Amino acid sequence: MTSVDIYTDGACSGNPGPGGWGAILMASGHKKEISGGEKQTTNNRMELCAVIFALEELKRPCEVNIYSDSAYVVNAFHQNWIDGWIRNGWRNSAKAPVANSDLWIRLIELTKIHNVTFHKVKGHADNEFNNRCDELAVAKSREFSDN
Repeated sequence: MTSVDIYTDGACSGNPGPGGWGAILMASGHKKEISGGEKQTTNNRMELCAVIFALEELKRPCEVNIYSDSAYVVNAFHQNWIDGWIRNGWRNSAKAPVANSDLWIRLIELTKIHNVTFHKVKGHADNEFNNRCDELAVAKSREFSDN
């Protein structure tokens, strides 16, 4: 099974506002950068989109290490928030609908295809790949704020 490292980041100006996401996929000595965005979104949606679109790039099941500075994304898996949301019919502990459930459902389906491990990295620090993802995300958010 191919091993892939994926770095992701999301950005949003205004939150909600114009947003962008960036991801870097690395496997077998190859590196691919992808990015996208939306005119009206939130930072958390962009963090999720970065992971989703990166996983959708994979053509076959892989061993995947995802590196994200988003506690929202990483903790949902590490602290089993997702299991609780599913058990509670996509309601959070306050009995309110889970934000971004459409994206969470999509991400869960992708994690069933691949063997995914999430890693929390410190944002805006000394990780060159996380910093590059931030640059990609911010650039996309600026594109959408100019339209």
